[in-house]
Parts: sequence; structure tokens; C-alpha cells
Amino acid sequence: MDGVCGRQTWGAVVEAGFRLGDRFLYLHAPMFRGDDVADLQQRLSASVSIRGGSTASTEGSRRRRWPTSSAMSALPVDGHSGRLHLARAQTGHASTRRARIGEQRADRERLRQAPRTLLGRRLAIGEEGGLDVLVTAVRRHLAATGAEVVPLVHPDGSLQAAAANAAQVEAYVGLRLDPDRTRCSASYYAGYSYESAGGRRLAELLQSLAAIALEIPADGVQGMSLPVLRETRMPAVICEVGPPATVVKRAGALAHAIVEALTIWAVTPVD
Repeated sequence: MDGVCGRQTWGAVVEAGFRLGDRFLYLHAPMFRGDDVADLQQRLSASVSIRGGSTASTEGSRRRRWPTSSAMSALPVDGHSGRLHLARAQTGHASTRRARIGEQRADRERLRQAPRTLLGRRLAIGEEGGLDVLVTAVRRHLAATGAEVVPLVHPDGSLQAAAANAAQVEAYVGLRLDPDRTRCSASYYAGYSYESAGGRRLAELLQSLAAIALEIPADGVQGMSLPVLRETRMPAVICEVGPPATVVKRAGALAHAIVEALTIWAVTPVD
């Protein structure tokens, strides 16, 4: 929140302006993004992650599920969301809320069935640059728990998300240094009619324990739709810390707090 309508802010405004049927949707690189894509995903299947990006999984749902439905049996299986597909999809509007609830319940159940320890689990620690000492400390502490750590360093959140997905990590923790920040905050994915329960839980733990480690006030958590949060397939959070002098001075304590948050999260991944 900087009072500037930058690239991310403008992108979010544009995406929120699309409604299902406004444009022709199909698998495209770069992927289509917007509320219309998220709406289509909801109508297709409760098993598709509702994050507003037209990915291969969305196309897969179009190809797999539509032909097997009696309502869709006469439609072409081409991976495109054409006029006929949209007309049929609109008739399923009454089931959209049930699909959304079903997906969030499925997400919670998957987290509850995961191991209650970090031993053998693959985690990603990402940063945009400038926090290599902190990331090294976090990796060292996590290695002691038996976790496998995938470090990701790049200023582009979409590239970090793609790398985390490719590595098939189970959780992503992004660290961001803000020179003007005197409080600790964390964000998790919340977007079009969907909220990451596992991400919210991890964000709450991170910002609370990190604030104690840095001896600065906690600034709470908030749901956001930043690229690295919405494009990752696993629970993902971004923890913003500052000022730099404090972070450098207490890097060891902060690294320990991050690992402690992940350890608690593994035991109770959702409320």
C-alpha cells in the first residue's frame, strides 16, 4: 500500500473488470488472468484451484469434465471456452457456491492428512534480493529438522511461483525487506471467492513470531492476490520485515522464528 497505481495495482484493476463471456478464453501464453477466468474455473469443477489464471489445469478440466457431463455431451472437446460452452456453463451457476465450499474443504482435508513434522518435507524460501544471509540461516535451521529447502532468489514473483511449482514444494515462504518498515506483516492468498486456509494460518504464525524475534510491533496479516501468492499451488505467504539494521542485527533470531512458525504450522496447518 504505497499510494501509487503501479503495474501490479493496475493489473489487478484490469483483471477485476472482466466478466465471464466478455472475451474468448483458451490456453494461451502468457496465461489469461481475471475474474472471468476464476468464474469459469469455479463453474467447471471444484477440483480446479480458483486463482484466476487460465492454466493447463483449467484446459484439462475443460477437456476431461465437460464431455462426460450430460449437459456438455454435445459440445466440442477442443479446450476452448466458446459461445456454446459459456451458455452451458452459465446454467450451472447454482452449483458455483457449492463447488467453492467443496474446494476449500478439500484443501483443508489435504493439509490435515499431511505429515505432522518437517522431516522429509520440501519447502521453498524465496526473496527478491538482499536477504541472502537470512535465507542461509533459515536453510541451516530447516536442514536440522530434516526438511529439504529450495531457495528462490528473483525479483519477479511469477518466476518464483513457477520455480516453486516445478520443485513441487509443500509450502512457500517469501521474505521481503522494506527499508521504511518498522513493523512486521505477512500476506497470504485471498482472491476471487477463495482464501487459502493453510496460507492464512502460516501467515499468522510467521508475522507473530517474526515480530517477537525482531522486537518490533506486529502489523497483522492480510489476504492479497500478488503473483507469487496466487500462482503457487501450495500454501504460500510473504513476510515483510524491516528496518534493515534490525533485520541484520537479529537475523539469527528471525531465522529461528521462521523455522518455529513452519514447525508449528506442520502440526496444525489449519485452524
